[in-house]
Amino acid sequence: MDVDPRDYEHVKINDNDVRKIVLSYLVHNCFKETAETFISCTGMKRSVDCSVDIDKRKPIYKHVMEGNVLKAIELTNQLAADLLQSNKDVYFDLLTLHFVELVRSKDCTGALEFAQKELRPFTSGKHLERLQDCMALLAYEDPETSPLFSLLSMDHRQSIADALNRAVLVHANLPSYTSMERLIQHITVVRQRLHQELGKVWLFKQVSDMFYLPLLDGSLQDGPPVFGLASYLKS
Repeated sequence: MDVDPRDYEHVKINDNDVRKIVLSYLVHNCFKETAETFISCTGMKRSVDCSVDIDKRKPIYKHVMEGNVLKAIELTNQLAADLLQSNKDVYFDLLTLHFVELVRSKDCTGALEFAQKELRPFTSGKHLERLQDCMALLAYEDPETSPLFSLLSMDHRQSIADALNRAVLVHANLPSYTSMERLIQHITVVRQRLHQELGKVWLFKQVSDMFYLPLLDGSLQDGPPVFGLASYLKS
C-alpha cells in the first residue's frame, strides 16, 4: 500500500536544504570538481575546509580504487597515524585487497610472502574465514573466473574504499554517512515499519471477515506489498 501523492504534494521543501543534501554527498565522495561547480551554480557559500578535506581524502580513495593499496595505506598513515591501528577491520580489508592484487598479477610468491609477513596476526578470530577465501585464490589458474571472483571485482574495491573513507571521516569528527544516505535509510525504515503495521491491520480484518464472508479460494489474500527502495525509485 503506497502513500497517495496528494498527501504530500503540499509539503514545502526548502531549496537550501536540498542543496545542502546534494553538496554533502558530493563532498563525502570526493567529487571535488563537481562540488565546486555545484557551489558556483547555486550561489552557495564556499567552505575552505570543504576543499581541504577532499584534497586529503581523494588520493587515498583513488589509490584503493586503482588497486594501489600500499600507497593508500601510506597516505592514510600520513594523514592519521593511529587510524588503521584503531580500525582493525578496515586495515585487514586493505591488506587482503593487496594480497588479492598480487594474485591478480600472477605474483603468487609475492602474495605468499606478503601473507606470511602481514596477515599472520589475522589467522584466528572473525577474520579467519575471509582470509581463507583470499588464500584459496592461489588454487585457481584464473582467479577471475573462480567461485571467488567477487574478491577481484571493482565492487569489492569500492566497498573497501568506502569503508576507509568513512573511517577517515570519523577520525576527523565528520559524519561517516551523507545526509542523503541517512535520509534514505530513515525513509526505508519508516516505510517498512508502516508496512508491518498495515499488515497487522489487514490480517486482523481478513481473519475477522472469515467469520462472516468466507473467501472464494478458502485462503487469505496477499497483504500490502513490502516497501523496497529500488521499486520505489522506478515508480
